[in-house]
Amino acid sequence: MSSITATVESRLSNLPVTVRVTLPDGRTIGPEDARLAVRIKDSATLAHLAAGQVGSLGEAYVEGTFDFDGSVRDLMKVAAAILPDSPMNQMRAGAFTSLIYKLRSIWRHSLERDAKQIEFHYDLSDDFYGLWLDPRRVYSCAYYRHPDNSLAQAQEAKLDHICRKLRLQSGERFLDVGAGWGGLLLWAAENYGVDATGITLSKNQHAYVNRLIESKGLSGRVRMQLLDYRKLDPEQPFNKIASVGMFEHVGRAHLTAYFTTLRKLLSPGGLVLNHGITSGGVDHSQLGAGMGEFIEKYIFPGGELTHISHVARHLAEGGLEDLDTENLRPHYARTLWAWSDALEAKLDEAKATLAGEQGQKSLRAYRVYLAGCAMSFEYGWIALHQVLAQHSPEGRQDELDNPADIAYPWRRDYMYMPREQ
Repeated sequence: MSSITATVESRLSNLPVTVRVTLPDGRTIGPEDARLAVRIKDSATLAHLAAGQVGSLGEAYVEGTFDFDGSVRDLMKVAAAILPDSPMNQMRAGAFTSLIYKLRSIWRHSLERDAKQIEFHYDLSDDFYGLWLDPRRVYSCAYYRHPDNSLAQAQEAKLDHICRKLRLQSGERFLDVGAGWGGLLLWAAENYGVDATGITLSKNQHAYVNRLIESKGLSGRVRMQLLDYRKLDPEQPFNKIASVGMFEHVGRAHLTAYFTTLRKLLSPGGLVLNHGITSGGVDHSQLGAGMGEFIEKYIFPGGELTHISHVARHLAEGGLEDLDTENLRPHYARTLWAWSDALEAKLDEAKATLAGEQGQKSLRAYRVYLAGCAMSFEYGWIALHQVLAQHSPEGRQDELDNPADIAYPWRRDYMYMPREQ
């Protein structure tokens, strides 16, 4: 027995789930009645299993040299158990590595590159996303106001949570940066009476939302534009701005410029809410054990994470004052498991939707990605923060007196009061 095979066999005895492994030469190790059956088709993949390189195993699954039978939830339990160390510790960056990350971040986020990266992910297939997202196709962290909420209920709660934080008022000009399939854009328009503008770099989403706007008779005060946020006119500012699930695509080296742009687009006294994934560790932009590389290659090319402490710094450097910060990490874990469970329940439909060899690779990548991210949020390797902000203060003495030209009341009770219809 080789040392690698011996290492794998030793690992099997200490896992939370029973596993049977079929080796490249056809031999098997592990119990016959194991809950999870794994097939390894080459020696390189076997070495990744022995080393606990779970991201590389994910890539092997996409490319066909690793396969499994059983629950994807059990697969993630095994993945967490074979890690040699926390993925955060494995990606702790020194000064030189941090410089390399910064230079790469500067290079990879031009207008043209960002558009291509967004197209790679979001224009995969509207029908595919429709299989496992909620009916509004809200592709971001839900808000489980009650533990037994359905995904659809939790997504509507999240949309309203954002609108309440922003204190949206009828007639206000509202901007949704990275508006996706229009869930927040339409919720804000239909329930809060705002004049709403959404922007996206996805051609599929742009077409989909404009069809919804027309079908709902909202063309007069709701619009969806195929536009980069850097191309918006600051001479026509907005009363309220939301950016949901978008700033992960900006790049760490561009975050100050990003928040500066949002500030310029915000009317005096207005509010901006940034909702996005943050790293669990302070000094890295992706997860270790090959997990970051997997997401970069198959899911979110150009995606970069930053710790909430750095977000606060860039926010301030951009001329904004943070007012309220909320960590929704366990909410996103539950959201991702809901997505994963929905996809697992419709694998046959998904296989038919994503036709061809590349389509099947994409499906395998999403199976691993959704479950792997759910696990990562549960362990705190990544988090989700909503940050509410306004223009930096200018020495006013009446901020606690609810002046008409300031949206934020400096008291949290406004979030919980019944909303006037």
